[in-house]
Amino acid sequence: MHLDPFELHRPTSVEEAVRLARELAGRCDYLAGGTDLLPNYKMHLNLRPHLIALGDVRELRGHSLDRVGAAEPLADLEADPEFRAAYPGVADALGEVATPLVRASGTLGGNLLVETRCFFFNQSYFWRSSLGFCLKADGDKCHVVPQKERCYATFSGDLAPAFLTLDAEVEVAGPSGRRRRPLSELYDAAGDGIRRLSLAPGELVVALHLPRAARGQRGRYKKLRVRPSFDFPELGVAVAGRWDERSVDRLSLAVGGVETYPRRFDELTSPLLGAPLTTDRVDELAEAVLRKVRPVHNTFLLPDYRRRMVAVYVRRALAEAREGGAAG
Repeated sequence: MHLDPFELHRPTSVEEAVRLARELAGRCDYLAGGTDLLPNYKMHLNLRPHLIALGDVRELRGHSLDRVGAAEPLADLEADPEFRAAYPGVADALGEVATPLVRASGTLGGNLLVETRCFFFNQSYFWRSSLGFCLKADGDKCHVVPQKERCYATFSGDLAPAFLTLDAEVEVAGPSGRRRRPLSELYDAAGDGIRRLSLAPGELVVALHLPRAARGQRGRYKKLRVRPSFDFPELGVAVAGRWDERSVDRLSLAVGGVETYPRRFDELTSPLLGAPLTTDRVDELAEAVLRKVRPVHNTFLLPDYRRRMVAVYVRRALAEAREGGAAG
């Protein structure tokens, strides 16, 4: 595998990066850590002739308990004990992303926006050409659910479910200016594996913002994958909240790795507020989430197994969050 030629641009500000993306519309990608994009380029997956490198844009770096720059390396977050203690579910997710070497280069924004995956898409050009290309790259039909309208590639990031449970907001810059909105609105629930984001052309994720109330909540992230290191999630379950033996004050649950977008289940957790978080209620919640998700056969593990493991991992995440107590 090799990289085809491309022109590299090095803006030094968010505004310059957005201007370049507008001028190169349809012919460019943003490049941060490159741990997902460049391997895809080597396999000739949706190549662009221009890359806008974000490494020199200082505004995209750095982190605090309130804000994380989109180009902040995951290893820098993982190495911050105060950040890990404040957000234990995020700390779990950080440690589950690929390998230490990948986390040294991979960035927050890259993981939030990581390409959806499917074993018909994530293959070499030679392999894909022998089968017949797919909707997501070079072809006109889906091989997972044979038809020509919808791509079923699966969301494959670890951090989004954990941050979704904390009511994080995403800051976006584009040709029309800047805006902040809930992280959940970054993902298009009505879209598919190709049209998975609600970003307008040329828009750039600048930072993630965390409310003060998110600090110190009980939280966990549990990940199912074939190998205990490196692999993308076949399933990721995140929980966060505040509760004691008498009642639940707050509870949020999000799932990734089984559909085209990471999904929060407020309609299932809201009825649990104000009452004890008993084992029976956890079991009911786990089974309710299982009934909601719809994985398909596009990863190494069979969809029925992944679906059944959703309930198992919801129980495990809540059990560990209950035992671990609040963060320091």
